[in-house]
Amino acid sequence: MRGLVRHVAGLYQGGPAAAGLDRAARRLDEPLRVAIAGRIKAGKSTLLNAMVGQELAATDAGECTRIVTWFRDGHTYRVQAQLRDGSSRQLPPGPTGGLLDIDLGRLGSGDVDRLLVDWPSPALRLMTLIDTPGLDSLSAELSRKTEAALAPGNDGAAEADAVIYLMRHVHASDVHFLEAFRDDPTDRRPLNTIGILARADEVGHARPDALESAASIAARYREDERIRALCQTVIPVAGLLASSAVTLREDEFRAFGVLATAPEADVDRLLLTASRFARGESDIGLEPARRAALLDRYGLYGLRLCVRLMREGAVTTAGGLSRELIVRSGLGPLRESLMTRLAGRADVLRAQSALTAVERAVRRYPIASASALRGEIEQITAGAHEFAEIRLLDRLHTGAVTLAEDERADAERLLGSDGPGPAVRLGLALDARPEEVVRAANASLGRWRRRGEHPASGRDVRDAARVLARTCEGILQRAQRSGPPGRAVG
Repeated sequence: MRGLVRHVAGLYQGGPAAAGLDRAARRLDEPLRVAIAGRIKAGKSTLLNAMVGQELAATDAGECTRIVTWFRDGHTYRVQAQLRDGSSRQLPPGPTGGLLDIDLGRLGSGDVDRLLVDWPSPALRLMTLIDTPGLDSLSAELSRKTEAALAPGNDGAAEADAVIYLMRHVHASDVHFLEAFRDDPTDRRPLNTIGILARADEVGHARPDALESAASIAARYREDERIRALCQTVIPVAGLLASSAVTLREDEFRAFGVLATAPEADVDRLLLTASRFARGESDIGLEPARRAALLDRYGLYGLRLCVRLMREGAVTTAGGLSRELIVRSGLGPLRESLMTRLAGRADVLRAQSALTAVERAVRRYPIASASALRGEIEQITAGAHEFAEIRLLDRLHTGAVTLAEDERADAERLLGSDGPGPAVRLGLALDARPEEVVRAANASLGRWRRRGEHPASGRDVRDAARVLARTCEGILQRAQRSGPPGRAVG
């Protein structure tokens, strides 16, 4: 892809497609770009803070939440405004000097194309996160900004390689946006989208079983054909709980200790509703302002959970409470999915974005060698098995390939839906020995060859079986060279 992009950029040098092709070339060496999108008040900025482990994104309704904001790995904290006229301006901190306090000066949100926030973070080394204004807001301009930032532009390149999409219920506007975020308007691409059942702790009015109920709802969404056609998985996450857990402070831990040791009936009565906890009269040892601050940080479900864990003696330190809340919040499965489903195939997603930009440039701006270029593009598309795997995963998610339920699950895992490592693809333990990998790969290869040769198999199944057999062959080649079983397969 690097060679193709450089070649095409040279042919279009000085023309209207040049800038887009130059951007596509640079993107091949940048971290994966992952946008966080959703309807207004879905909890996008809160989730981003949890993923980074730092309160970087503003969660209130201030001016900065009306601007598309990129969070990138950097040597130090810095904020730049990239203006609509093409210039950029470094922004000073606001009056408080806090990370979330950004002073736009005389600039309005309409003057700024995007904010660029640099922050040293291991999470941001793997992927650049793009926080977007809420869709379906009262301001059509805000929704337009988000769609313009994520949908393919005139040069054929979308700003983001992948999307984390937050939803509380599947609304018509959610479906509309997910359908719009495709590499090609005629071809659905669910593989670069992860769905989040957001604010999972609020299911059922923050009852003790809220997260279990949210997990059941997410499981139903994962099996819904309409949702499967638009995103590769749906994960329940309590974003507020996760964000507060990763930034839990010692003074908050002590406050939870006060609640856990106060008379149980008094505390439980306060915890019946959010308003009663924040403003109710009580002599439990925490004044209303302090209780309101805890409620704002942890939510009613988080407060109830913290008090219960400390009463039961399940946690005894601030670090222990933080770790337990992270586990309960669903942040762990989200991080794992990001690593396996997105970061694990980052090269392929970046190459896919670059290929899309090249295809659009050749189609939109025909030149004398356009026919030869289309031939090169087709050769790469047909010859790169990674692209063939992605296309087949897309087809499996959209129901375009007719397989039995157990066959479909096996095929998706083999194609890397649960992770790119050979052992994971074959359903083995991560520490499986090379000989185990060889044995399982041979068995899988035989199954898919027989499936492709069966006279009752339709053309779609035969084509899928050929791709799956080629994947097995690639795993065998790696395993026979005694490569580590956890390495990705190309």
